Amino acid sequence: MSRNGLPSRILPITVIDSQNPVSADADGHRHDEAGEGPRSLGQPAPCYLFVGDAPISEAEIAQEMQHHRAITPEHSRADAARALVVRELLRREVERLGLAAEAEPVGRESAEEAQIRVLLEREIEDRVPSEDDCLRYYEQNRERFHSPDRIRVRHILLGAPADDITGRFNARSEGERLIAELQADPVLFADFAMRHSDCPSKEQAGELGWLERGQSTPEFDRQVFRLRVGLAAFPVESRWGYHVVSVDGIEAGEPLAFDQVRERISDYLELQVRQRELQHYLVELQERYEVRGLDAIEALAA
Repeated sequence: MSRNGLPSRILPITVIDSQNPVSADADGHRHDEAGEGPRSLGQPAPCYLFVGDAPISEAEIAQEMQHHRAITPEHSRADAARALVVRELLRREVERLGLAAEAEPVGRESAEEAQIRVLLEREIEDRVPSEDDCLRYYEQNRERFHSPDRIRVRHILLGAPADDITGRFNARSEGERLIAELQADPVLFADFAMRHSDCPSKEQAGELGWLERGQSTPEFDRQVFRLRVGLAAFPVESRWGYHVVSVDGIEAGEPLAFDQVRERISDYLELQVRQRELQHYLVELQERYEVRGLDAIEALAA
């Protein structure tokens, strides 16, 4: 609860899936020109969002939106507004505590990134999960820990650029024709690969060998790992065109022992704890510096 008795709002900071330090994420979308953004007849863009007495203009939000892709402009605007609010909350707290002078940039950090890093190092306690914590998580999530699944694949690539609508249609139609013939006579696969495939693997009868997840393009990967052994009944689409695919073997990954994944679990749990601590810290900052206007922006995205 906030000091005025109303429920505290949580502004999310996502760190679990990020490869960057929190300080870099918080300052990762600084603008080249602070004044850039939509204007109306040369007048400054309006402001509907405030952190304390600091306005965040629609120009700033519009500039930030390019870094927040979403299904609608309203969702993108709300994501951008939240990111700017978080940045301003952290900036104001750095100023209040007088941390700017002691924040020396490390490596390629900007001054603001360094200040946020120093702030979070000071205010957020690092908690390393215990061995028991890690073991408990392992026991509760054993199905997540196994060596990669593998499939053995042959394919015939019928190439067509992604922007060639006619070429894509023809490639798909050709793939369906080849599949119909192969269903009647599977031994023709090697011959068809040599004659029709646009992939260098045609020299090996279309053989791609054993593949693990992530070794091919994402869209191809997602589809072929759902297939069963045998000739796929439909052409598989990718950025390169359409593929006639035969899965010749599937090997499920072997379970991994706790010792093999203990470090991975520890890192994950530590990030989860840090995420919760950051959320609690942001709630405290929102109680110190009133945020106005964000509810209305988020309501438009609901």
